[in-house]
Amino acid sequence: MNSRPDLRWLAPVALLAGAPCHAEVYFDVQQVQAALFPGVKLSPIPLLLSNEQMSEIAKRSGVGVSDPRPHVWQAENGGWLYIDRVIGKHDFITYALALNADGAVRKVEIMEYREGYGGQVRNERWRDQFVGKDAAHPPVTGSDIRNISGATLSCSHLTDGIRRLLVTHAVALQG
Repeated sequence: MNSRPDLRWLAPVALLAGAPCHAEVYFDVQQVQAALFPGVKLSPIPLLLSNEQMSEIAKRSGVGVSDPRPHVWQAENGGWLYIDRVIGKHDFITYALALNADGAVRKVEIMEYREGYGGQVRNERWRDQFVGKDAAHPPVTGSDIRNISGATLSCSHLTDGIRRLLVTHAVALQG
């Protein structure tokens, strides 16, 4: 006698609920560090944002801060790496933001994409639109960052998250 319950009925329920059936993991932390800063040593920076800093970040970026402890590393060459996540339509998108020493975007990588659609944000040409953006010239969807049909919320939320991190960097680490 099999003591395991029959869970086959969950698959149609998940589909009816609109839940994605898979998650794609493209990079783990070590892999994204090596991809964005090849051959460069990165050191974690323990950062705890104060209430005043979080208010300033929200005011300047237009995006609220949900985690007062950003995941940030400093590269020995002066660059910076942030790992963050934003909600797509239903699920989180984990991404890495590499900054040059001056706080300008060097590169953006999608680490995990959990949505069943909208994955076009992984397109390198779309992500390259962020290169050179900084807190003084933040990215804005529909203005300097084009939207992708079928990935509207993913585009918008990633752009918002990147803008929030650029302002976070300016407020907390560039002072």
